[in-house]
Amino acid sequence: MNIVLLEPSEVEAGFLSLEDERAKHVLKVLRRQVGDEFDVGLIDGPKGKATVQAVSADGLELSFEWGSEESDLLPIDLIVGLSRPQTMRKILNEATTLGVRSIRFVATERGEPSYAESKLWSSGEWRRHVVAGVAQAFATRMPEVSWGVSLEEALRTTSGAKSKLCLDNYEGVARLGSVAIGGSVAMAIGSERGWTAGERELFRGLGWTLVGMGERVLRTETATVAAVSLVRERLV
Repeated sequence: MNIVLLEPSEVEAGFLSLEDERAKHVLKVLRRQVGDEFDVGLIDGPKGKATVQAVSADGLELSFEWGSEESDLLPIDLIVGLSRPQTMRKILNEATTLGVRSIRFVATERGEPSYAESKLWSSGEWRRHVVAGVAQAFATRMPEVSWGVSLEEALRTTSGAKSKLCLDNYEGVARLGSVAIGGSVAMAIGSERGWTAGERELFRGLGWTLVGMGERVLRTETATVAAVSLVRERLV
């Protein structure tokens, strides 16, 4: 946790319960005492400093001093085939840390439909992994996250992207590191079983370029991190 992230209501209250993991982090990891400062961020708002005003049996009383607003997220919109929950947890965290603007987990022809019903989504757990990714990056901006929509529906939402790239182990002849990239980027990564022939045709018909990253077959989460990293370096 490189920065303590707070909701607006928590900033207004100026208080964190001692049962809260963030309060434990401030006291036990950062070892802050009354009068000490630490880095905080308002989710989707500015970063700043919090000062410990008091420590009671109930929690921490805090005051805040805010800086300037955070810069926008990178113009990278991800479309990822729904995968096993443990895979999606890793992608939520790592893609968020890298600074993507949105992540859409889509139903694919070879994907397992039940993954859209995972407790990861129904319990709201997914947000915890996103917040952890934002905190890791010492940032405050949250990407847009959605799940369970069809591939075709997700492709329509990214129709305005300047670069539209689909990772594919079999027909992605062009190398991701060498294709032209400009402006906003939409990038699609399949689930563990990859894309079907019909899905490849759908991509091509909508102007997407099939690209690869070499002969080695990568896990979905590994491919996501590698691909976003390659594109990110050409945008920042």
